[in-house]
Amino acid sequence: MDNIAGRKSGLTWAVHIAVVLLVILWLFPTAGLFVSSFRTGDQISGSGWWAAFSTQQRNEPAVRVGGDEVQQGGRFVLQGDLFPNRDMTIKAWGTSSRDVEAYEPGATADLGDGVTLTLDEGGTFTLAGPESFEGQRLPRVFATASSPPEFTLANYENVLFSGTAGAGVGQSFINTATVAIPSTVIPILIAAFAAYALAWMDFPGRALLVAAVVALLVVPLQLALIPLLQIHNVIGIGKTYMGTWAAHTAFGMPLAIYLLRNYMVGLPRDIIENARVDGATDFQIFVKIILPLSFPALASFAIFQFLWTWNDLLVALVFLGTDDERLVLTGRLVNLLGSRGGDWEILATSAFVSIAVPLAVFFAMQRYLVRGLLAGSVK
Repeated sequence: MDNIAGRKSGLTWAVHIAVVLLVILWLFPTAGLFVSSFRTGDQISGSGWWAAFSTQQRNEPAVRVGGDEVQQGGRFVLQGDLFPNRDMTIKAWGTSSRDVEAYEPGATADLGDGVTLTLDEGGTFTLAGPESFEGQRLPRVFATASSPPEFTLANYENVLFSGTAGAGVGQSFINTATVAIPSTVIPILIAAFAAYALAWMDFPGRALLVAAVVALLVVPLQLALIPLLQIHNVIGIGKTYMGTWAAHTAFGMPLAIYLLRNYMVGLPRDIIENARVDGATDFQIFVKIILPLSFPALASFAIFQFLWTWNDLLVALVFLGTDDERLVLTGRLVNLLGSRGGDWEILATSAFVSIAVPLAVFFAMQRYLVRGLLAGSVK
């Protein structure tokens, strides 16, 4: 009964479950990075992104009290706020790392020699003693505090528009776009002409050219990096955007021709023959018939090529260099990991900025992806 025509296979549900699990596994870290990009550095280091929407409670690092000293009723008093720039609620506190929850908010601790310390729920402290505190080592406070959810757009402002705080991420974003967009458009334009010629034009050696294109698909690009860079230096385009576009075009051309040629071969022959009977030239057929019908394949390759060039590090470092003014996003993120490893809010925001554009491109054109990839597989 399982083989009756029109009856769905019992594996259908297993396939659906597997797809859902894969989507969740892919979406989970992306959502986490997105949420973290709006959090402050203290909250990122204190809890995971899944706790971002709830009140967080943790043991804060020790804070040494300080402030301006005044004299009141024969005693010397220091007053201040333990967390001046944060909205915190003290749950418990202590003056020793061995007992960080020794006192409740509002309680007064006796530090000896007549010195007392009071800390209220809002983080305001009062240190009082019979002698001046000048030149003395002031006590530390270990607090267990809770803080409400906090989100900010300052991370994106710092990353995209502040060269110092963002460490040049905004400039690297522009550099990456300058590399990726031409490196996607140029191969498509060239490969479309070549694919049409290999699919619908008769000339000697066409089969050998198709075989050569297929063979080039398995050639590692690392083998050609140094020789190609030497050629670029000789002709004067080394370490320039033009040289990087040329490299990406050369490395992406075999896949582009292969995909587009397979799709164009599967187009109805009658349409092209009727156009030729009506007197259309090959160029007119290509522009007015082939290109509109080949849009799914063009979009499919555009997705692959854009994702590759946007996320590329090796080709950009070799052909564009490591100059700070021309460093791409991937190279900038590598530098940030080394120089700003403690600024988690900067790292999270920079990482999400680097994947935001590829995500937008993928979701905008993903409906053409499967159609383009399966082109020519079924006659």
